[in-house]
Amino acid sequence: MQVRDRLARLRRALADSDQPPALLVTSLTNVRYLTGFTGSAGMLFVLPEEAVLLTDGRYGEQAAEQLAVADVSVRVEVCPAAGQSERAGGVLAAGGVAALALEADHVSWARQRAFAEKWFPGVELAPSVGLVEGLRRVKDAGELDRLAEAARIADEALSAVRGRLADGVTEADFGLALDFEMRGLGATAPSFETIVASGPNGAKPHHRPGSRRIGRTEPIVLDFGALYDGYHSDMTRTVWVEGLGDPVLRRAVDVVLASQAAGVAAVKPGAACVEVDRACRSVIADAGWADNFVHGTGHGVGLDIHEAPSLSAVSTDTLAVGHVVTVEPGVYLQGVGGVRIEDTVVVTEDGCRPLTSTLKDAP
Repeated sequence: MQVRDRLARLRRALADSDQPPALLVTSLTNVRYLTGFTGSAGMLFVLPEEAVLLTDGRYGEQAAEQLAVADVSVRVEVCPAAGQSERAGGVLAAGGVAALALEADHVSWARQRAFAEKWFPGVELAPSVGLVEGLRRVKDAGELDRLAEAARIADEALSAVRGRLADGVTEADFGLALDFEMRGLGATAPSFETIVASGPNGAKPHHRPGSRRIGRTEPIVLDFGALYDGYHSDMTRTVWVEGLGDPVLRRAVDVVLASQAAGVAAVKPGAACVEVDRACRSVIADAGWADNFVHGTGHGVGLDIHEAPSLSAVSTDTLAVGHVVTVEPGVYLQGVGGVRIEDTVVVTEDGCRPLTSTLKDAP
């Protein structure tokens, strides 16, 4: 992956902002993006002339190896947790740093107080929002390869275990089978807790699979993804075993299929995310179910399962080439069931291309 130039891009973003020229990166996801380091403890000081990764003894060797592979110019400081505040203060003093930006979305009030009073007394601390996340929106070729592989794993896993739905398994058992298959195909883990929502449970968008046995003529909402080398996939399919016995739900499938197709067609460079949401929402509203589409249309996917940009009725984001987003409209009928259909797509020069490829069922 093209990790090497990310620190330079971040420094340019800092220079173009009203932030201090030094940033303390405490989000481990952002540390990974900038350096390739995957440990569970570490913070990255991005200074005008150098970058320093501070971690503890568990990760000294790992950090050196991973930073070498990423080919980034970052100095590693290894220090026990008890001495890190003093070591961190020394990093700033050596760099002549008088003002430091913190990641406001990732620093608690208590930690900010500790930074101000113990770690960096005398240093001006300023909040920053979305500096690294802004860089992460556009995926490079290596990131797209990993996202595509995560999607392929999820597609193949569903194909491998889908026949078990006919056995009348419980939601929980099918979810476990799907998770196990993804791991066997190379996933590090599921991207999130797999959703298996059968029958009336489909009316709950984030239903947790339980002991309910799956019927043969009811819709089953499957929302799942694979984590591969740090990158996520996300896909939803509404499936059934023999057919849909409820004509209202058969109509809901048609409506959501049309809505999702309209949303995917609206994804292109320069498109306002709110317009993609409107494209999906208008189809469902025309069918009389405006109040039954109860969430946003989609979100970005990458190192986090939910990241920028956001596709919703209140989004201010605009799509660009290299963005990876989901399009996932749904209709939820309380006590009856639900339908959601979702693909993850990459914004291209002339529109978008899907990363998820499992066929969408039709009644």
